[in-house]
Amino acid sequence: MAVHTGLPDTPAVLTSFDLDQAWDIHPQVAVRPEPFGALLYHFGTRRLSFLKDPTLLAVVQSLPEHPSARAALEASGADVAQQRRLARSLATLAATDMITARTEASP
Repeated sequence: MAVHTGLPDTPAVLTSFDLDQAWDIHPQVAVRPEPFGALLYHFGTRRLSFLKDPTLLAVVQSLPEHPSARAALEASGADVAQQRRLARSLATLAATDMITARTEASP
């Protein structure tokens, strides 16, 4: 998996993530590009995540531009197997509040 947050890749984490939901980077999360990918830092929880896949970084950064996580994955150009792996990474990011479901009130 391309994101390392200390959470196991469990079925519970994966089933709680809705690919058809619109998602945004949490407003308290800063994304810092790095040569290996990026660092995500959540100022509210003080949690740090490492994105070690440039495609995952591109998907995360494009979430606000798409109506769903699935649309962001499809727009990334990743093949089906890679999209599955990226979806697991997005699920982990959602479980750690790095990304959050977009609501009607979200920008």
